[in-house]
Amino acid sequence: MTRLIYETHSTTVDNERGIATGWLPGQLSERGQRESRELGLRHADVDVVFSSDLHRAVRTVELSGLTVPHLRDWRLRECNYGELNGAPVDALEPRAERVQTPFPGGQSYTDVLELTRAFLEDVKRWYGDGTVLVVAHSANRWALEHLLGSGQPLEKLLMGPFNWQPGWTYAL
Repeated sequence: MTRLIYETHSTTVDNERGIATGWLPGQLSERGQRESRELGLRHADVDVVFSSDLHRAVRTVELSGLTVPHLRDWRLRECNYGELNGAPVDALEPRAERVQTPFPGGQSYTDVLELTRAFLEDVKRWYGDGTVLVVAHSANRWALEHLLGSGQPLEKLLMGPFNWQPGWTYAL
């Protein structure tokens, strides 16, 4: 069994300003830099770290102090909000309408779900009995919760609050 620990990237300047970064790089805030170091202390026992290839996720891992291999995977990117990348978070609402229908010029949440599913298949094959840390974004968290956690429909997960915590653990 593969143990998968999921963490969101650390807090960004955009997060603090209420901006939906989407596929833009994003910069960690001072708070986010502290959170990255704390993440490293929490997960010193992992075998490998996978992260989104977007700057904010990569930087979270770089500042964590973890010394295990760090692999970047584009399939772990945030949902591409298309024309709304960089818009105020409120402009994405209602998100539940984007489960099947892509954002203009972007992706749907089902697109993210399928990319996350493909990533999980590879992780299970490559790290059968290992502990894998994944650092990614809110859309990936909803996909993981749907696929490996509660099994709730994406629509319901998207409408609920994103209650941050220091990591979620799943079994593959």
